[in-house]
Amino acid sequence: MTQTRTTAGNAGFTLIELSIVLVIIGLIVGGVLVGQDLIKAAEVRSTVGQIEKYNSALNTFRTKYNGMPGDLLSTRAAQFGMTARSGAVGHGDGNGLEEGCSAGALVFGCELALVWMDMSFANLVDGSYTAGSDALTTVAAGTQATFFPSAKVGRGNYVTVFSAGGLNYYEITGITSTTAAGVYTLTTALTPNESFNMDNKIDDGAPGTGIVTGLLSLTTINTAATYAGGDACVASAASYNNGTAVTAATPACQLRFRFN
Repeated sequence: MTQTRTTAGNAGFTLIELSIVLVIIGLIVGGVLVGQDLIKAAEVRSTVGQIEKYNSALNTFRTKYNGMPGDLLSTRAAQFGMTARSGAVGHGDGNGLEEGCSAGALVFGCELALVWMDMSFANLVDGSYTAGSDALTTVAAGTQATFFPSAKVGRGNYVTVFSAGGLNYYEITGITSTTAAGVYTLTTALTPNESFNMDNKIDDGAPGTGIVTGLLSLTTINTAATYAGGDACVASAASYNNGTAVTAATPACQLRFRFN
């Protein structure tokens, strides 16, 4: 008797099936990348909106209390029950400038801490900022959010204020701590691409000009970067260092916005 052996062929994917799978994988990867770009764009928009909201809150405060938050005259602050200040230079002197314990001081404390405390007292900003005082302030690592608003862009960025050249500024920067003498320890936590997009939405998109400027220096809050030779944040006074995908996405910047 003759036996018949049946051999089953090995099933495999056809080229059409493989093509469909590759197309699906490509769509998934593309969707993830587009989603990441949308998230980053939303963070930038939110941060720009945050600064605009602070400008609006500051002007509302000035109209209501007849003075700048932080810089509000000591007598007027006492009248409304705000945190006490001495009235000396940088201590609620009413000169219209946000100063750190003395004229032109680069350290955190006094008016630079009181500004957020006053805005919080007036219910004009989100969050409760009650940890500062009319003195040099130590900010321990991990407690930054009790002194400074967190920037919507994330990555350890906070919003602080200062004055330079007779003008007031917000600065978005990575703040890790301050010393007992109020000296900031900073990090460059914004990417050139984020900095450009924020600058471009509010101003001229150039780091060296206008009401929004890019900075690299970590030694002080209110010193502009030197743009002549270019650095990790800016390629020149006219452009941020976002010429390649790698440099554009590398945290290397701080950004300052003039009050308006």
